[in-house]
Amino acid sequence: MKLVRHGPAGAEKPGLIDASGALRDLSGVVTDIGPATLGRDSMSRLARLDTSTLPRVPPGTRLGACVGGVGNVIGIGLNYADHAAEAGLKPPGQPIVFNKHNGAISGPNDDVWLPPGALKLDWEVELGIVIGERAFHVGEAEALDCVAGYCLVNDVSERAYQMEYEGQWVKGKSYPTHCPIGPWLVTPDELGDPQDVDLWLEVNGQRRQSGSTRTMIFGVKTIVSYLSRFMVLQPGDVIPTGTPPGVGMGHKPPLYLKAGDVMRLGGRGLGEQRQTVVASPAG
Repeated sequence: MKLVRHGPAGAEKPGLIDASGALRDLSGVVTDIGPATLGRDSMSRLARLDTSTLPRVPPGTRLGACVGGVGNVIGIGLNYADHAAEAGLKPPGQPIVFNKHNGAISGPNDDVWLPPGALKLDWEVELGIVIGERAFHVGEAEALDCVAGYCLVNDVSERAYQMEYEGQWVKGKSYPTHCPIGPWLVTPDELGDPQDVDLWLEVNGQRRQSGSTRTMIFGVKTIVSYLSRFMVLQPGDVIPTGTPPGVGMGHKPPLYLKAGDVMRLGGRGLGEQRQTVVASPAG
């Protein structure tokens, strides 16, 4: 299945993409695509629906983040061997863990805000894990059973806030609109092997990132199992798993986003996103 949330920001309704590519409304079946509907029993019921009986949603309707009610966004840093090499850094021996504030979440095609005075706004295409079942001290053999599905994430990052200010990375990762998610939540049976997903990102029509989850240092099952040793992962939690090479910071000289720039990104089975960078309404 490919599950979506459609409609105006803050008033999204649940939906799905049917076999023909049409958007269908799920409002008569579930209240949202979120923690209460991501468990195995609920997802199995959705998979058995006759999608032809569901109302069609008009083409061009806005898509919101494909998961609502997200409690935590838990990022994994420096998780691609080729990305570590471009950054001139030694690959980590354990996953690097950081948080993005859930207030950063936005729709896949919503504008991305450039913070006032920000000079180092960067892009990061990523595979996102969406947790469907409570995970606490789970082994790698059981970890994938806790995954409801996967989604595309743009881990937008302000590098000065992240690297040059004192404290943790969260300041550079959490500005509103800096976590576009979607367009859809794709279930594991439809995606197939999460360690065989090609990812790409373009800025103003020029390819900047090309990579594959095959080069991840820590794979999906390892990440879920590892995190569950230190916290209880809850349904609806989203885990961006790191980015392949080609981020703006890695170019020589570095390349950063400015107002008017357009990002387009995608991944095998994950769909595509498109965002325009605009000045923050904060000034």
